[in-house]
Amino acid sequence: MTKEVVGDKRSFSGKDYQDPPPEPLFDATELGKWSFYRALIAEFVATLLFLYVTVMTVIGYKSQTDPALHPDQCAGVGLLGIAWAFGGMIFILVYCTAGISGGHINPAVTFGLLLARKVSLVRAVMYMVAQCLGAICGVALVKSFQSGYYNRYGGGANGLSDGYSVGTGVAAEIIGTFVLVYTVFSATDPKRSARDSHVPVLAPLPIGFAVFIVHLATIPITGTGINPARSLGAAIIYNKDKAWDHHWIFWVGPFAGAAIAAFYHQFVLRAGAIKALGSFRSQPHV
Repeated sequence: MTKEVVGDKRSFSGKDYQDPPPEPLFDATELGKWSFYRALIAEFVATLLFLYVTVMTVIGYKSQTDPALHPDQCAGVGLLGIAWAFGGMIFILVYCTAGISGGHINPAVTFGLLLARKVSLVRAVMYMVAQCLGAICGVALVKSFQSGYYNRYGGGANGLSDGYSVGTGVAAEIIGTFVLVYTVFSATDPKRSARDSHVPVLAPLPIGFAVFIVHLATIPITGTGINPARSLGAAIIYNKDKAWDHHWIFWVGPFAGAAIAAFYHQFVLRAGAIKALGSFRSQPHV
C-alpha cells in the first residue's frame, strides 16, 4: 500500500491485502505431500470429537428430561445448552485445526470453499470422506459407551419434526447452512481482515456463534443438520427407519445453502463477476 500525504489529507492507491490465487481444480501433487494427509487426519479427528460431544449432549438432555426417570422437566442443559454444545465445539475445533486443515469439519463448508476455488477437488473429496468417517466413529463411541440410553433416545439422529412440511425442512437447512458458510467466508476474507485490522477478530469465534444461533432457530424443525457428515454419522449408527426418513434433506439443503453463500460472497460482495468481466475485456482479442 502506498500513501501520498498532502497536509492532513491522505490518498491511498493499491490494495493493502493480497487475495490468494485460486486453487487448481485438479491437483494430484497433493497426494504426495505429508501436509495433505496430516490435514485429513485433523479433519477426521475433529469431526469425531465434534459428534462425540454433541450427540452425547443430546442423549444426556433427553435422558434428564424423560418423565419416566426424572419428574423435573427443567432438568438438563435444555435446547439452549445443546446449541451451546454444537457452537462451542465448532469454535474449539476450528481454532485447533484451522492452521492444519483449514478447520472445515463439515462437507457443506468444504463444498462452498471448493466452489470458490479455495480448495482443490482432490482435497475437497478427501476432506468429505474423512469428515464422514470421523462422524461415524464419533457416534459409534457414544453408542459403545451408553448403548441403552443411545437406543432409547434416538441416537441423536436428525429428522423432520412432526407438523413441519418437507419444504420447510429443506428451507431451514438451506438458510441455516447459508448463515454458516457466509460467516466462514466473511471471517476468513483477507480484504475484511485488512480493512478491519484495528478490530482483532478470532475467526473461529463468529463461526462458532453462527452454528449456535442456527441451532437455536432450527432444532425444533429438523434437529439442525447444516452438516451432512453429522447427519450421516448419526443415521448410520442408529440405523432405524426414522433416521433415514427424509435423510436427503440433510444433504440437499446444506449443499444448496453452501453454494448460495459462495456465490453471494464471491460474486456479489467481492464483485467476482465484475472482476472477471474486466479481466476478460482487458485481454487482447484477435
